[in-house]
Amino acid sequence: MGGDRAPLENVLGAAAAAERGYDVILVGDRSVLAPMVVDHESYLPIVHASEIIGMHEDAARAIREKPDASVSVAARLVKEGVVSAFVSAGSTGAAMAAAAITIGRLEGVDRPAVATMLPTPGSPTVLIDSGANPDCRPEYFPQFAVMGSVVAEVHFGLERPRVGLLNIGEERGKGRELEKAAYELLEATPVNFIGNIEGRDLSSDAVDVLVTDGFTGNVVLKTTEGTAQFVAQMALDALATMSLEDQKRVLPVLSGLRARLDYETFGGAHLVGSKGVVVIAHGASSSVAIANAIALAADGADRNLVNRLADRVT
Repeated sequence: MGGDRAPLENVLGAAAAAERGYDVILVGDRSVLAPMVVDHESYLPIVHASEIIGMHEDAARAIREKPDASVSVAARLVKEGVVSAFVSAGSTGAAMAAAAITIGRLEGVDRPAVATMLPTPGSPTVLIDSGANPDCRPEYFPQFAVMGSVVAEVHFGLERPRVGLLNIGEERGKGRELEKAAYELLEATPVNFIGNIEGRDLSSDAVDVLVTDGFTGNVVLKTTEGTAQFVAQMALDALATMSLEDQKRVLPVLSGLRARLDYETFGGAHLVGSKGVVVIAHGASSSVAIANAIALAADGADRNLVNRLADRVT
């Protein structure tokens, strides 16, 4: 029921994922959803949830006051073992609160974090935290590094992911007191920490996991999305000036570039640190993004992401 284009795009995305072989349950107001699944009701069951948490509500308070909100019901399905994961395109705060309050945090995790996969040369870079914790303490960073490393290992098959700390310079001692203290802690963390990484290296293959606070990470994420849209528009403008013959030659290249830059390719980001697999989808998700977010969640569940996190976070 959450997201800018809900519920229709969410239903269409769920249907597309189901047609690809994933077992999907819709959670929301049955009276609203049922007419949308008449062509898919044999493989898209609905679990009724009578309440919705809006984007501007206080998330933790709403989770406690609205036990029948769709995100709360979805979280309970994970906790009870009915489903392996849940995906939400609604309020990130509500999904985080539902994961923390209903599903619970892994032992040793102070703050769950959002691990977003950014397109870079080679395998994507895992950006963590990309929005869950705007205010961070230095001791959160080693946990982010470990959890981000596990995500890179699980989804990209990397044995020793390179971990970098986002900072304003490469030299040791750069940054605010937060980054200086985090650097010292990361050096003592059992990850492959390679030091500070500057913003200009975001588009390179300099690192596999990039650790930062949620405020900075979210600014980086939104800037990356905006830059990708700008580049795509420039490419389309240039394409419009070409002959039809040149367009036919260039279009396959541009299509491949768009697939790499589009946030819908992954569809969402893991909220790591919870005792269940939770994927946060973009608020503007289309059916394509929702289907891919479901695939990401299923992949995380199939590859035992939570158990692997539990084994590594202390």
